[in-house]
Amino acid sequence: MSAILPTYARSDLAFERGEGVFIYTAAGERYLDFGAGVAVSSLGHGHPHLVAALREQAGKLLHTSNIYSIPGQETLAERLCANSFADMAFFCNSGAEALEGSVKVARRYQSYIGKPERYRVITFEGAFHGRTLAMIAAGNQEKHLAGFGPKVDGFDQVPLGDVEAVKAAIGPETAAILIEPIQGEGGVRHATWPFLRELRAIADENELVLIFDEVQTGMGRTGKLFAYEWAGVEPDIMALAKGLGGGFPIGAVLTTAEIGVAMTAGSHGTTFGGNPMAMAAANAVLDIVLANGFLDEVKRKALLLKQRLAEIADTNHDIIGEVRGEGLLIGLQSKVPNTQLADALQHQRLLTIAAGDNVVRLLPPLIVSEAEINEACEKINSACASLRVGPQTEGQA
Repeated sequence: MSAILPTYARSDLAFERGEGVFIYTAAGERYLDFGAGVAVSSLGHGHPHLVAALREQAGKLLHTSNIYSIPGQETLAERLCANSFADMAFFCNSGAEALEGSVKVARRYQSYIGKPERYRVITFEGAFHGRTLAMIAAGNQEKHLAGFGPKVDGFDQVPLGDVEAVKAAIGPETAAILIEPIQGEGGVRHATWPFLRELRAIADENELVLIFDEVQTGMGRTGKLFAYEWAGVEPDIMALAKGLGGGFPIGAVLTTAEIGVAMTAGSHGTTFGGNPMAMAAANAVLDIVLANGFLDEVKRKALLLKQRLAEIADTNHDIIGEVRGEGLLIGLQSKVPNTQLADALQHQRLLTIAAGDNVVRLLPPLIVSEAEINEACEKINSACASLRVGPQTEGQA
């Protein structure tokens, strides 16, 4: 019996090393990684600039705590704010922490301006904001809530894309609206840019805080540094994580100065968040992602991948339905159980991530090449062909 708490339905696969878009087992079997650790490995595996930054920092200082100033935090905060709507940043360790922090900032702001009764947050069906008690309440999915006692109060969920439902949900206790520009875990479901613009107008009209969860969509994943840029509107608060550290755990809450002024010494904190190692990792990732032409290349390769996938869907219309998503956050809506499609892809040594709405996600590292995209598409074609013969069984190659 394993000493690990059995909270994951793990694959038997285990990996020893990675290089670029490829990841290898101890036996030397090579897999094309189009899961990227659930959109985390934004620069792939073993990126020389990221590795060098971590090695250098590890040889200097791992941790001091936030009792002391951490120069890397100042650098990272300034860079993130200079390239976004934000004026201030708070660093933590994960996406769930970033979302918890975002909700705390929104509530605290409403209290700061004399409206302490405002604490409720409007969220959307299909959302996933993390696994803490508050964030599973925000997501409101029974499979995540079951067995954990009373649901944390303060969240009102409405259908995604329903403007009138949002307006109807606003009451005297409403503080904020929280939304993923594109739902990742929910099945690569697009909120749509017009809907985000509607939410900005509703928030302004009702003096609500607009929070964007860009844990999965941020850091270049959609072809822009942040997905909200496609919509042409800005949030008041944004949560980041995943690709920000390129594989090193980090989360961030970005906010405007108007909202952030409510957070004073002692109002929030973290022991590990923003430590020197995490700052070295995130600053190294930004060096690459903000380099001239990098995001243009992401957009170009994303268009190529979507075009190829559309052709594959036409050829394999009995297996794959809609191709959805933005940039290198792509969902294949499966006409067979998505676990079967993901397993068939794994047998072709292509790693993907299952999601809601019977979708399989493709989340390649942002440094993926055209040749690697072509290789992935060949594997998808082969997987579809194999499913016509019958679902893959353990041990088949």
